[in-house]
Amino acid sequence: MRFDSQEVEQAFELYRELALKGVISGDKANTYKVNEAIYTLTNQFVDKLDADCITVGHEVHLIPRTKLSPFHISNEYIKRQFLGSKSSNSDIYLMYLCSIVLIGSFYNSYQSTEPTIEFMTYEVWVQQVNDRIESLKRHDQEQLEKLEKEYSYRWSAIIEKWETLDELKESASRQTGRTMSRLSFIDTVRRFLQEYDLVEFIGQNEVSLTEKTKVIVGRYFMEREFNRGILEFLYGFEEQEDTHASY
Repeated sequence: MRFDSQEVEQAFELYRELALKGVISGDKANTYKVNEAIYTLTNQFVDKLDADCITVGHEVHLIPRTKLSPFHISNEYIKRQFLGSKSSNSDIYLMYLCSIVLIGSFYNSYQSTEPTIEFMTYEVWVQQVNDRIESLKRHDQEQLEKLEKEYSYRWSAIIEKWETLDELKESASRQTGRTMSRLSFIDTVRRFLQEYDLVEFIGQNEVSLTEKTKVIVGRYFMEREFNRGILEFLYGFEEQEDTHASY
């Protein structure tokens, strides 16, 4: 396909705004969607930086494909903006797990294609994380170390970090500088996800998924190529146990 100079300039302008803001809307998003040449060029620019464009309603979003992309959020930024100066990589691993569990719970299974619930309460979210942690604890230490190498996740650190958090019934009045409740940590994860338009906070400690998240899930979340088998591991462990027990 041949491109004229005006098409190249328009596509680069769309790419520049996507790179700066992460999203375009209105006439710019419409141009991206209806003009084949500009659509192709913009995607080529974005692809060079290991990212993708996704269309969500009347908007187009820039999504980093891997952590090699300059648009990927660094661990240091997450610590600084959401977790505090005393946080460690264990906090980030646990944040990732809580995010995966939240999305997986909406879809009821890592193989679902559509959400099966409209919202989730913090309490249910905490319980779902508890369930996943308990499944991880059924592995012995040697297995966990092997699985850490396979999935590049510090499962032992995740378990330890979650178990250092106070139980979910801790009242707000008991919060101190030395402790954090599981509910409080879940709220931190919610703030992170909401900052990037991945969840909506609908009050009474309830969250729902955004259309942006639903598009991302449909395109990436269920694909083993992108999730590296982590979903299959987290959600398939009990099923494997049940199968073995039946023999």
